[in-house]
Amino acid sequence: MTRLKEPENSKHAKFQKRFYYLRASRLSELSEAENPAGNALPAFEPVAVPEKVKVCFLVLFGLVLIALAFCFNTPRALWAGSITILTSPANLLTDYIELTNIGSTLLNAGLMTLLSVATIKRARSEVTGILAAGVFTVTGFSFFGKNLLNSIPIVLGVILFSKISRTPFKKNLPQAIFGTALGPLVSEITFNLELPVIPAVLLGFAAGVFVGFVLPPLSSHLRNFHMGFNLYNVGFATGIIGMVFLAVLRSMGVEVLPVSILSSGNNKPLSIILFSIFAVVFITGLLYNKRSLRGYKIILSIPGKHGTDLFESAGFGISLINMSLLGCFMTAYVLAIKGEINGPVIGGIFTVAGFGAAGKNSKNVLPILCGVFIANLFNIHEASSTIGILSALFGTTLAPIAGYYGAGWGVVAGFLHMAITMNIGYLHGGMNLYNNGFSGGFVAAALVPLINSYIEIWEIRKNKAEK
Repeated sequence: MTRLKEPENSKHAKFQKRFYYLRASRLSELSEAENPAGNALPAFEPVAVPEKVKVCFLVLFGLVLIALAFCFNTPRALWAGSITILTSPANLLTDYIELTNIGSTLLNAGLMTLLSVATIKRARSEVTGILAAGVFTVTGFSFFGKNLLNSIPIVLGVILFSKISRTPFKKNLPQAIFGTALGPLVSEITFNLELPVIPAVLLGFAAGVFVGFVLPPLSSHLRNFHMGFNLYNVGFATGIIGMVFLAVLRSMGVEVLPVSILSSGNNKPLSIILFSIFAVVFITGLLYNKRSLRGYKIILSIPGKHGTDLFESAGFGISLINMSLLGCFMTAYVLAIKGEINGPVIGGIFTVAGFGAAGKNSKNVLPILCGVFIANLFNIHEASSTIGILSALFGTTLAPIAGYYGAGWGVVAGFLHMAITMNIGYLHGGMNLYNNGFSGGFVAAALVPLINSYIEIWEIRKNKAEK
């Protein structure tokens, strides 16, 4: 065990309690700049897991969802529901459970999961923590907005950009997976502009390809805007694109109406499904982590800025355990405040769980959750409402602020996020499914410089007082 000395001139040393960690196998060798707080870092070697295990885990996840679909509805009902999902506009909030049925929604989620895995294999990429987060995010949003028809064109657009720019597709893989957030834009143009079928399909397909084509360079540039403190970086980029598209549509006299299609009364079966899935994920994690929680302290020590790859830093097994704990905690939170578990809420739960492999942990998400809950006490939305729950779940995109600057600032970030996310959806008309990623970018961009200024002023005053 090695204790690293605190840098003499570290401006934020006493506030930045946790910093970046590189490979967990090199934790004891971290430089002072990477660990300015002088924490004792335990020697740790992640348990190596073959790549095929990670792929099989994600494939089985998708197949389980498909199998569950047949437990709820007949093949005829699943077919009819799937057609409805594919041919309906998907603006926020369109709950596929209410639009069709539980079985068709699970089938759609399972197929989208397999599409995401196939995309990873097409890119010949390893399954990293951020890609696992992407798969779980796609799965979750397939309960309310994503489907094969409106997602595939966006993926093809990213592939096209990779070919034209002569960059490996795997370099742009996160944009291809997360970029399906703009699936509702494809559905809106295809099914809601009252155009003839063939021109509508072609125009919607072209819009999706265009979105995928511009997304990689745009998301890479916008990362600097929020300095890596917004985990849903692609969500911020898709928000900008959705805003521009909606402005063009509105200028042409096209009215995009707000949508609120939400199911209710399914808490018992859906909570059983969620807890069962996360229990299996937990057991799988234990098996691949030598039947222990070894490495969990490492995960709790990581702030999560820029979406830390926990598969690499802490290991596959303990990352699955972290994902499971987050999923169970978020599900329990919804039930504890007497909220409804519906399509969008399941999307939020799976997204938080997925990012348990890419920067989130119970220590940095809890302050954000508390901040949003406090905000709900003072605004027009109840904490138990779907909007309030989604703001709490997806607001954890700002978890790095809590991990980097401390729990107090995390509460402030959550409070501000609740206010902004309620008023920013008008800009993209619900065509960007990652509304919280969009608002989270603005919160981080505004709050982080203020925090840094406060810290700087505080230390200057303290140094003067000591002299």
